[in-house]
Amino acid sequence: MIYHHLFDKMRKQEVVHAAIIGAGHFGTAVVTQQNYNQYLKVCIVADTNLDAAKSSFIKAEIPDELIVYTDNAADAQKAIEAGKFIYTDKAEMIMDVQIIDIVGEGTGVPEAGAYFAKLAIEKGKHVAMINKEADSVIGPILKKLAQEKGVVYTPVDGDQHGLLISMVEWAKIVGLTVISAGKARDGEFVYDEKNRSISIEADGITVHEAASVKISEEETKYFEMIPEGKSEEYIQKRSEILSTLPGAGAFDLCELTIMANSTGLTPDCAEMIEATLRITELPVAYCSKKDGGIFKDEGIIDLITCFRRSDEPGMGGGVYMVVRCDNAYSNYILTTKGQIPNYDKSTAVIYRPYHLCGAETSSSLLVAGLLGLDTGSLEYKPRFDLVKKAARDIKAGEIFGNDHDYNITAMIMPASIQDDNNPIPGHMLDGNKAKVDIKKGTIITYGMVETPVDSTLWNLRQLQDETFLKSTVAQ
Repeated sequence: MIYHHLFDKMRKQEVVHAAIIGAGHFGTAVVTQQNYNQYLKVCIVADTNLDAAKSSFIKAEIPDELIVYTDNAADAQKAIEAGKFIYTDKAEMIMDVQIIDIVGEGTGVPEAGAYFAKLAIEKGKHVAMINKEADSVIGPILKKLAQEKGVVYTPVDGDQHGLLISMVEWAKIVGLTVISAGKARDGEFVYDEKNRSISIEADGITVHEAASVKISEEETKYFEMIPEGKSEEYIQKRSEILSTLPGAGAFDLCELTIMANSTGLTPDCAEMIEATLRITELPVAYCSKKDGGIFKDEGIIDLITCFRRSDEPGMGGGVYMVVRCDNAYSNYILTTKGQIPNYDKSTAVIYRPYHLCGAETSSSLLVAGLLGLDTGSLEYKPRFDLVKKAARDIKAGEIFGNDHDYNITAMIMPASIQDDNNPIPGHMLDGNKAKVDIKKGTIITYGMVETPVDSTLWNLRQLQDETFLKSTVAQ
């Protein structure tokens, strides 16, 4: 890391003054970590739930007498200059508080994310996009608008897509070939060999109910280390045996969509392989067929459910890359100096077994505020969309839910322009109504959804299509 050198020698100001919109799990962690960072001060937290907004400062051990409410920008400016911290339910006013350098949008609501990010950019403030739901739909156009305005639009360290983008950019810098990359689910399959059971714990966020399955003595062979040349067979058998355990959610694929659009990596199939793998099996299975893996090509994005015993380390919802060096001597170094290789040492896995959410997001806020740079990729284009299909028959007039709505399932498809017959990005569904009856298994298209009135999200998506996609379609 060279951040300390950069911040010391190249910073444009002494302190970054930040505001967070959305006092949820992630946003609160950004607030609580500020006391331990000399360059960051989170001055304002906005949330429609005022108790949650104020609570984030209390959890940060800010003295109660320094925490004040206001819905007025001028009053907020004066209070911050006097050393106070503001909580509010009027997020719009943040944009007129002169001292605020960067806005962290963490509502998790696509329409709100689009509105507040656009407003912040227009008011000349940097945007740290914690809201992956909005980012997956309109991130590229927001980044372009920010560049035109002379401010920064950045993903954040701490969430998986931000971390993988940084990891892949590092791989490119040092000259590694990325064969595949992606994330591990937060939930993990834990193997009790003595009782021949495999279980997953509830975490209250991504896995709502604990579950387990018993396996037969004959099935245990498929949970040994994948033998050389047996990746497809073992992945398929594990999938069949563990089919009753909860799988990945749309929120997992949402992050993969941003990863794909930022890195140039592509899905091998629309619904993902989502293999159950040990960390040691990643370089064996998640490489191309010519190296004994399962993918037709290289440069693949996917995800795994980490498989382990209770006494083995897991992935912690972290990120990974399966890589190689294209020089024989370099590849010898890669596969013999600590990284886990495949059987013939043609690939190795590099992984980060944790993501610390808002506790490590300050690096992105500071790079933006002190250096005027983002922690994302050099090129962010709408190559793919998260899209959804009906998991049951849906009636006209029903309201679509978010990524936790199990009436719709997710997949990743090539991005397309707004047209009645084209798949609609999944987060343009949130809170909107079905225009027609939709049969189970049908991919939901624009023509099946009632167009909302004066939607910032939909309007920005139209602008993104016109900017990035329509010339491609015309060709």
